[in-house]
Amino acid sequence: MESHVSIFAIFTGLEPLALRFALASAGCVAAGLGVWAVTTLCRRWLPAIAAQRSVWLLGQCTVVAAFLLILLPQSERLRMLPPIDIENYAMPAPAARADASTTAPATAAKDAPTTISPQTLLTYTTQGWLLLYALGLGYTMIQLLRTRRTLDALASAGNRTNAAPVHTIEIDAPISPMLFGLLRPRLLLPLHLRGFDEDQRQMIVEHELTHWRRHDLQWASAGIVLQTLLWFNPFMRLLRNQLSWAQELGCDRDVLQGRPQAQRKAYAAALIAQLKLQQTPIATALAFGHVTPDTLADRIALIRTPAKALRGPWTRIATLAALAAVLATSLALQPSLASQSASLLSCTALVDAATGQSLRRDGQCGERATPASTFNIVVALMGYDSGILADEHTPVIKYQPSYRTWDHADWRIDTDPSSWIKYSNLWYAQQVTTRLGEDKLRRYVRGFGYGNQDVSGDAGKHNGLTQSWVESSLTISPDEQVAFLRKIVNRQLPISAKAYDMTSRILHPQTLANGWTIYGKTGTGSPPLINSDDDRQYGWYVGWATKGSRTIVFANMTLDHRQDVFAGPRIRDAFLRNVATQLDTL
Repeated sequence: MESHVSIFAIFTGLEPLALRFALASAGCVAAGLGVWAVTTLCRRWLPAIAAQRSVWLLGQCTVVAAFLLILLPQSERLRMLPPIDIENYAMPAPAARADASTTAPATAAKDAPTTISPQTLLTYTTQGWLLLYALGLGYTMIQLLRTRRTLDALASAGNRTNAAPVHTIEIDAPISPMLFGLLRPRLLLPLHLRGFDEDQRQMIVEHELTHWRRHDLQWASAGIVLQTLLWFNPFMRLLRNQLSWAQELGCDRDVLQGRPQAQRKAYAAALIAQLKLQQTPIATALAFGHVTPDTLADRIALIRTPAKALRGPWTRIATLAALAAVLATSLALQPSLASQSASLLSCTALVDAATGQSLRRDGQCGERATPASTFNIVVALMGYDSGILADEHTPVIKYQPSYRTWDHADWRIDTDPSSWIKYSNLWYAQQVTTRLGEDKLRRYVRGFGYGNQDVSGDAGKHNGLTQSWVESSLTISPDEQVAFLRKIVNRQLPISAKAYDMTSRILHPQTLANGWTIYGKTGTGSPPLINSDDDRQYGWYVGWATKGSRTIVFANMTLDHRQDVFAGPRIRDAFLRNVATQLDTL
């Protein structure tokens, strides 16, 4: 157990990013498939569209956009009325648990083989993919640098001429004429080009200069950057290759425009001769002009039969419509994948309160979520420290019909601190924070170091005093919950001793059959809504367990589908059933 806990400690801050990054990677591959399918159909049925370089570059941009939309954290501003859990203190029968604990030898639990939970395996996998991506990105960049060095070496070995408006270098090597260099363009011409007819040589050079005039180097550089960032996506390479194909066709079209058929045939013959002569393949995205068998057939076909009306208005409309459809398709993937990402969130974290040693840490424990009713622990500490709360039953705040109760019958009664915590009464907590005031609330939360410490509330609504912890601005991760609970147990917060004592008392501690006393609080909240049919809930159970001189703090959080029983109580019951009974083995 200790070995994999130490690994988790190294990657604590990477868990949410790693999970989103893995899903964004999968999402952009799926988006790439959609983009490639649409652009392939365009190339077959609408060749005038496919011959435009913008189609292929924007196709790459669409895939990158799908990647970023999934990668970016979702806002928590869009929400419905919050589901507030009501505590149910029905515990498993002590006798049954006592029998179970006495019949099983203590050493059996200690000697049981350690198993890795699905959440732990998921964390390892996503973090492994993040590391693999970094390695692949580094390798891809090294390959680009090596190719650039090869081109620079070829350029330095040749002789400069003044035959063109860019630096032209003749080189005695069986290569294809090629233009390279984003900031300092250079044109490499093989010496064997002197054996071509004057018209052929002039058109080949003009083709390369047309790349320069059309700013194809800038277009290609953008495609290279996008492909490098998503090096793992095969469709990015395909789209970038098609971008080069469209650029070659565009230059051929411009060079041959208005030329007689004899010159067109001579140019086609020159391309075929060049393909036969080049023996040093430098097929690279960093240079233009490399003649390949894959593109030669299309270029010859264009030379023989020039395309008509490539820039007509209907072609432009069709291009925009096709790109809009591709973008809409990729964006449609984002909610589904984001939903899958959220549905995988789960964490169980246990830490020794005295030493801070991690005893168990499974899942995405660095992911922040709304604290929901677990924030009542904070409200209780602030209330008792400031004197707003006196004891377990004082003050009693009378119910007013104007208070929101969301059909909870237990909220439509006069309430004291004990029943407030038991039923997670939202309006009671709001009355406490209202009496506390915005400044004190902010100072307490910051002094506690609680989560992201943002009690501003919903943007533009100025409701942080009563709403910030209910699916609004205030968020906290299981790791941060555990750190905060350790401060409570070790009494390291800037509050009075009475605040600690009374808060512990109204949490209704329960003693299990194995001798551990549990002080816990549940919480239920909704995630940021991606669509109106979202049926998921966050479930929290946080607190501490004591036995003798030892105390263990814990935080359990899961995001799953809404069920008849609120997520918080379900998480609590599962924790007490599957984890709390094994505390002696930690």
